[in-house]
Amino acid sequence: MIPSVSATETVAARTLRRVNRRLMPYLVLLYIVAYLDRVNVGYAGLQMTRELGFSNAVFGFGGGVFFIGYFLLEIPGAVLAEVWSARKWIARILLTWGFVASATGLIHTVQQFYWIRFLLGLAEAGLLPALFVYIGHWYRPEDRGKAMAMLMAGAPASLMVGGPLSAMFLKLHWLGLSGWRWVMLLEGLPALILGIVTLFYLTERPEQAEWLPAEERDWLMGELAREREARKSHRPAWKALGDPRVLLLGATLFLGLTSTYGIGLWMPKIVEKLSSAGVSQVSLIASIPYLFALPVMLLLGWHSDREGERRWHSAIPRMAAGAALGICVFSSEHVWISMAALSIAAAGFYGSHAGFWPIPNMLLGGAGAAASIGLINSCGNLGGFLGPYMIGFLTDKTGGFGASLIFLAACSIASGLLILCLRLAPRHPEWRSHTAEQQSK
Repeated sequence: MIPSVSATETVAARTLRRVNRRLMPYLVLLYIVAYLDRVNVGYAGLQMTRELGFSNAVFGFGGGVFFIGYFLLEIPGAVLAEVWSARKWIARILLTWGFVASATGLIHTVQQFYWIRFLLGLAEAGLLPALFVYIGHWYRPEDRGKAMAMLMAGAPASLMVGGPLSAMFLKLHWLGLSGWRWVMLLEGLPALILGIVTLFYLTERPEQAEWLPAEERDWLMGELAREREARKSHRPAWKALGDPRVLLLGATLFLGLTSTYGIGLWMPKIVEKLSSAGVSQVSLIASIPYLFALPVMLLLGWHSDREGERRWHSAIPRMAAGAALGICVFSSEHVWISMAALSIAAAGFYGSHAGFWPIPNMLLGGAGAAASIGLINSCGNLGGFLGPYMIGFLTDKTGGFGASLIFLAACSIASGLLILCLRLAPRHPEWRSHTAEQQSK
């Protein structure tokens, strides 16, 4: 007997709700911890650069060299997550980077700063692709935009949490150690704890999910099996890496993350320059733009899934962010205008991910999609090196942030324009059943 449309919709809604409740809060928590350990050096830098005598160029290079290490292991990590175990790979990453992140609080020299940031990048490499692969094992294509938006919301959420948390830790002077050292030492501990919890809490795939009723488990397995069959490809994973569409997505993300991480790492120092506030106040003010970014990101994820459109949902936020950075250049005398512009920029940076990251799974499947996600994220995160470094370099050369903000604005706008060169069907087949469901409601 064939189930009715309404019965199928009921099973779909129940299953999605149960999967969301079980998995998404934990996955978002993992990404919050990861992103915080990646960018908390920006808050620590308010004290660290003065105590250790680091120039802006040194700080920018050290902040960005994280992404060189990240680049080297990104693609192998993504493929391992697909063909071996996403759950075990995520746990390994958490344990390794938690140890290295805490060790950052013990550095004293420029060389130690460079090496520990490089090693942190190696340790964390592959986490985001592994999380995307994991989401692909649990969500239908038409649900992935919202799921990825919820996951990527961990980035602005971590910066919202990181500001007040770092402001508190920066006041500590226990055991003769400065506050910035406690920022690094304490904020690495959650990753160590979560690495162990992950092995026991996450379920590898739906067929192993005893917490799903049999009817919902069978329905989800059937939906995902149909998608795998529809996207079945006999091309080896390595051939997907030469796909021009994958390379275009990599270039798009490279330009976008040059701006995102440039602002993310330097936001506390930009706010310090604009406001002349104290260290603790700066940490709090620097979290304001991310309060605005978080709801915008979730809204764009919902709207992208609802409309079945990806390119413009990625392009428009990036171009709006670039325009906002341009405004910031000419409003340095007006702190709250600058903060409003930085808030729009942050919303654009992070909101663009909701449309961008479902695209690789639309183009490829299986190990090919995993490898392409790894390559795209690797190329993109090289922008995480360029952005912070260029801000430090240009600031030392010019004595202000104006030139570096113009550079980041240009990169963000170029990223938005480049994604529009990708040709996708206006409404991909993955949304056909979804559209029919919506019309029947």
